[in-house]
Amino acid sequence: MASPSTVFLIGAGYIGRNVLDLLLAAEHPVTTLVRRPEQASLFEKAGSNTILGTLGDLNLLTAQTTQHEITINTASCDDLPSVEAILAGVRQRVRAGQSSIYIHTSGTGALEDGALGMYKNSKIYRDDVPQDIEAIPPTSMHRHVDVPIVQAAREFGDKAKVVIILPPLVYGLHPSHKRHSFALASLVRFTLKFGFAGYVGEGRNVWSVVHVRDLAHAYMIVLAYIEKTAPATLLENPYFFAENGSEVSMRESAENIGHILYESGKIQSPEVQAFTESDYEHVMGPMTAKGLGCNSRSRAIRLRELGWTPKEKNVWSSWKEDEVPSIVAALGSA
Repeated sequence: MASPSTVFLIGAGYIGRNVLDLLLAAEHPVTTLVRRPEQASLFEKAGSNTILGTLGDLNLLTAQTTQHEITINTASCDDLPSVEAILAGVRQRVRAGQSSIYIHTSGTGALEDGALGMYKNSKIYRDDVPQDIEAIPPTSMHRHVDVPIVQAAREFGDKAKVVIILPPLVYGLHPSHKRHSFALASLVRFTLKFGFAGYVGEGRNVWSVVHVRDLAHAYMIVLAYIEKTAPATLLENPYFFAENGSEVSMRESAENIGHILYESGKIQSPEVQAFTESDYEHVMGPMTAKGLGCNSRSRAIRLRELGWTPKEKNVWSSWKEDEVPSIVAALGSA
């Protein structure tokens, strides 16, 4: 029986740390890119090799990709130079006649529709209809990175296997990691600072969701599928969504945050209200209106056909029982 393939993992943060756990459990030899020596010590104790660096170390990214059979990128989905460096490493493996797999993490922010919170869009994207995803404008979120990846995959042809996983709104807390969703942490921080939970426009827009631990299992299922699938099949459809069947509106999200913080005595009222433009800089900056105001509805048809079944708790229970208390505690100790 063949030994598990070597993996270069880029971005062992909120999503990637959960993926790392499963890769190590499956006995993959993993090298993880880390930014700080203290992170290296932690990951090495868990069983991973490490290399110090950042997304700006382009030559390092290329070299490590060249040295590993599989590269998984769960870091920034908008950093084109680092992705180009990874693809350069894949290209070197292709030229050397070596097998290569690249799994890139994008996001369903690419489905954004400019709703600005004013309506719930009836359009639901399915990952078994790749032509709908290909038709997304190149100016949409993340597409400036996703499009070049697909173009590179076509260049590689049957010499490499490339896929893009597009998670929706990710939630959930791994008790050992204590890492939080950037979006939720931003919303909780704003609510604590200004005393109310907010939303864009009328908060009618909706997002599909997934628990981070279910998402990590999705990566492993996709990886197993890629390893036994012909490159030509992946070229026909390189996209995988990963939602758990639930959707949340941004107004509902604000209401839940408001109630959790009110009931814990952190704010004086659970009432919610729309963000003003001046609030945006305190939430997610220039991306607040577009990111928190858009509809992003997806269906993970392909993963379910491969046997993926989300099992973790629902988003509202997770926020109330796990994440919001953990975020508040982390902010209090900062």
